[in-house]
Amino acid sequence: MSYQFDTVKVSGGYHSREHNNSVGIPVYATAAFDFDGFDHFNSIRAGEQLGYLYSRVGNPTVAALEARVAQLDGGTAALAFASGMAALSNTLLAVTGGKGRILSTKQIYGGTFDLENDVFPSIGIEFDLVDHDSSIEEWEAQIKEDTKAVFVETISNPSARLLDIEALADLAHRHNIPLIVDNTFATPYLFRQIEHGADIVIYSATKALNGHGNAIGGIVVEGKPFKWAEAKFPQLYKKHWVARDLDDNPRSFIEAFPQFPFTAFLRTKYLAYFGASLSPYDAQLILIGIETLSERVSKQVANTRKVVEYLAGKSDIVSWISYPEYENSKYKTLADQYFPNGAGTVFTFGFKGNDEQVNKLIDSIQLFRYQANVGDARSLLINSPKTTHGELTPDELTAAQIKPETIRLSIGLEDAGDLIADLEQAFAKAFEN
Repeated sequence: MSYQFDTVKVSGGYHSREHNNSVGIPVYATAAFDFDGFDHFNSIRAGEQLGYLYSRVGNPTVAALEARVAQLDGGTAALAFASGMAALSNTLLAVTGGKGRILSTKQIYGGTFDLENDVFPSIGIEFDLVDHDSSIEEWEAQIKEDTKAVFVETISNPSARLLDIEALADLAHRHNIPLIVDNTFATPYLFRQIEHGADIVIYSATKALNGHGNAIGGIVVEGKPFKWAEAKFPQLYKKHWVARDLDDNPRSFIEAFPQFPFTAFLRTKYLAYFGASLSPYDAQLILIGIETLSERVSKQVANTRKVVEYLAGKSDIVSWISYPEYENSKYKTLADQYFPNGAGTVFTFGFKGNDEQVNKLIDSIQLFRYQANVGDARSLLINSPKTTHGELTPDELTAAQIKPETIRLSIGLEDAGDLIADLEQAFAKAFEN
């Protein structure tokens, strides 16, 4: 049967009868799995039979998480990693095959920017970066013969900017390359990007998917089968011994796994050998978090709107607000088009204070927490230019349009009135003589 979102988040990807009728998804705390004999092993290895070989490449607890997120997103398969950055870096390595270019944007998470700007170029993968608000024509002008993908965030970190995902998907597909989307801030509850043309979706499951700040993880979801061009993506067409059939005939991943070749390639060649495997303990924590995803995010969106409304009335302290639903936002039309359930729970504002007053603000919060996370059940405040985007030089911060006065908020599940009162008292202390 085809179930609705809230049913899938509670029951998707898991059948208790396959796990000794356990109501809760068990933690399979095992490194390896027994085989009934060589034929059993060989059929699992060849993909002819469902099963597990070794927890570095597959584990029943982790598999339940992968199946559930794939269903929530409308994907064909998913693959979990030990962190969001592991999911991102392995995906970009796999899609390029270790060489080529990625088209992305300057307005992106600081760690991702440094990865694009410094780490990957050192191993032969280059990035062409455009401004977030560039026209489609400007994006297209940056596509080169060896461009392997377009990569963006659905809601940018930290300033909650939006992109026209359908237009970018059309652009990517005209050039026979996939659109890869980091959907961490939105989650599949607020935005199912595969329905709008994305081909590969990445999550830091540490954030709102888990929602409780108690696990690190990442997930990659493959959408509807992409038409991978053999000349541009030979790694998926090459005959691999590791993908051989039962009779030891080498196969390509396109041949062996036609519905999810990229996920199979990513699991077999990257997760297996780089080893950034998600712990089954963390997988269970993320699964528990997902069970309340829509309820949590709905309340957090409602709280976010109230806090934004409060800040909009504090013109003596707040110089600007960057939130897509804000009435003065240039992204409001896109927010209305793509985010009917709300445009996220993370946003930034400009604080009219000097460095000393910023520090006093941070020291004065009582309910908000000062930490480098988002999507938590608890509300968080941080000065992004100094922390989450601290890898960026002053010139790079300017290029990323992250102003020195930027404060990022991630709104949690507390009472909105209490959150506002906490900001009010912290503002007062920050400006005390």
